[in-house]
Amino acid sequence: MTATAADQQAASTSANAPANPADDYSQADWNSAYGNVTTELEGWVETVEGAIPPALQGTLYRNGPGRLERGGQWVQHPFDGDGMILAVGFHQGRAYLRNRFVRTAGWLEEEAAGRWRYRGVFGTQKPGGILANALDLRLKNIANTSVVDWGGRLLALWEAASPTALDPVTLATQGLSTMGGVLAPQEPFSAHPRLDPGHHGGPRLVNFGVRTGPRSTIRLMEFNPQGQLVRQRQDRLQGFAFLHDFALTPNWAVFLKNALEFNPLPYVMGRRGAAQCLRSRPGGRGEFWLVPRGAGVPMVVLATEGFVFHHVNAWEEGATLVVDSIHYADFPVVKPGEDFRHVAFDQLPPGRLERCTIDLANGRVERRRLSGRCCEFATVHPQRQGRRHRFAWMAVAQRETGNAPLQAIEKLDSDTGQRWVWSAAPRGFVSEPVLVPHPDDTAEDAGWILSLVWNGARRASDVVILRAADLRLQAVLRLPLAVPHGLHGSWSRRDITPTAP
Repeated sequence: MTATAADQQAASTSANAPANPADDYSQADWNSAYGNVTTELEGWVETVEGAIPPALQGTLYRNGPGRLERGGQWVQHPFDGDGMILAVGFHQGRAYLRNRFVRTAGWLEEEAAGRWRYRGVFGTQKPGGILANALDLRLKNIANTSVVDWGGRLLALWEAASPTALDPVTLATQGLSTMGGVLAPQEPFSAHPRLDPGHHGGPRLVNFGVRTGPRSTIRLMEFNPQGQLVRQRQDRLQGFAFLHDFALTPNWAVFLKNALEFNPLPYVMGRRGAAQCLRSRPGGRGEFWLVPRGAGVPMVVLATEGFVFHHVNAWEEGATLVVDSIHYADFPVVKPGEDFRHVAFDQLPPGRLERCTIDLANGRVERRRLSGRCCEFATVHPQRQGRRHRFAWMAVAQRETGNAPLQAIEKLDSDTGQRWVWSAAPRGFVSEPVLVPHPDDTAEDAGWILSLVWNGARRASDVVILRAADLRLQAVLRLPLAVPHGLHGSWSRRDITPTAP
């Protein structure tokens, strides 16, 4: 595992790691992360290489699929797996680990039955074949996509349903949350909230829910730190909306409606999951849906071609909006019957960091590429959300071109183009980087990057701590746990560690 600034090596995690890892990887190493988690652990992390910075105080929360098999049947796609929260608390140079499954009503029902009793959005079927699955359109809230500490509760998020509340210290499931009566039962609440750092007088959690069809309804909601609703609006816009993420500025919520078609018939007839019924619209272009955070009418702007899962940041420059996102040439189709453990990466379109500049006066969009390297899960300093940022951190492929597993963390200076790269190759695979600001330094790149890394050599997970400024390695925590490749996490200043080791 190595780190480089431009082409120069800066640090490595092991004396045995090559300075320039080979531009290849083991499919078996990558596949090995997809085990079925059967244990819930709690205790101090005893195996630490390097030193945890004493100023790093708080908790890294992470969500992702943990239960991938029941009754001998594996999920069709890992995104159908039940959510499991990993919490790593840092206190006075030590780390404390907890992991707990999110015990939703569906999880409890299926655990008792010892088999799947609900279909999955990404193709997992109930036992019994087509006859058992046809016309059964119930969805289980799997609470497996993201997690955020807000309003005194830890919220496990899955965008097709309401959040599940957990105790932020013990991770015990408390049940579905209506966000203080704001949400109707099972109302969708996105798994991609944005934290407004104070554009309107104080921090806010901003999120949305979408009900889609030939016309789609977006409900935009803003909550203060106490969890109280302080602003909301609801808008209906023309077209089917597959919305996984959005960007935020002081005055706008920025959505990109991808050019997709949805044919529900195979899903209704029990032959496919709902996500397997999505297809790119031939020759279609998406639309930016620009929703005012206050009064006003949404703007619809024709976007360029391609597909976007995740946005990085957005900001306003006079009469223009600038939006940085991860763009794909096409929607990566989830095909029935494919084994998710044997992904042909070179046959999938890579994600690349690109910038769209939207002229609000004439609706013109200009797009340019910021980095040609395959990437995902990009982030900026929390205080730069909605403001122009200089630095972005993202998970990237080891190779410079084409698609491949994410094996490195990259810092990009968008002003100069300079890059710093820390690599876990050849046997490590990174997850979403989480930036933790330094408590005593307000510089944009002061703090640490935390990432959960799958260690193919020992078939278990590590937490890697990097210095945000130059990606020099600070510490590696060897967890006594194998966490499957997953999704999103967040940082909280909350202390979950016991009062005494």
